[in-house]
Amino acid sequence: MAKSVEFSYLLDFYAPVLTERQRDVTELYYYEDLSLAEIAEATGITRQGVRDAIKRSEEVIYDLEEKLGFAKWYKATGRALQSIEQSAQQVLEANRSFLRSDAVERAGREILKSVGELRPGSRQPENEG
Repeated sequence: MAKSVEFSYLLDFYAPVLTERQRDVTELYYYEDLSLAEIAEATGITRQGVRDAIKRSEEVIYDLEEKLGFAKWYKATGRALQSIEQSAQQVLEANRSFLRSDAVERAGREILKSVGELRPGSRQPENEG
């Protein structure tokens, strides 16, 4: 069973739907990088039980992502927001250098503000004169 960054990412989205036992052993395996034997010892479950719980967790999570696509949508949204933000910055720079339109400036700032509101953890654009 190869540990993967992709599955860890999916686990961030879908861990709450797992049973407590599945979630605990799967998180120990993927996030803490413990071996099946170490997890079995720590949880009092057999090594085979740990393996079965992890396999079941993987099946549930991959199935949910295939049906719902939250992780894929989240990544695509992040890429789209980054592209929109870069384009708005370019418009603002061009406006300041060539056009000097107050309407274009306001629109560019509004786009950046909206992007900031949509992106978790991003900082709001500074007011520039």
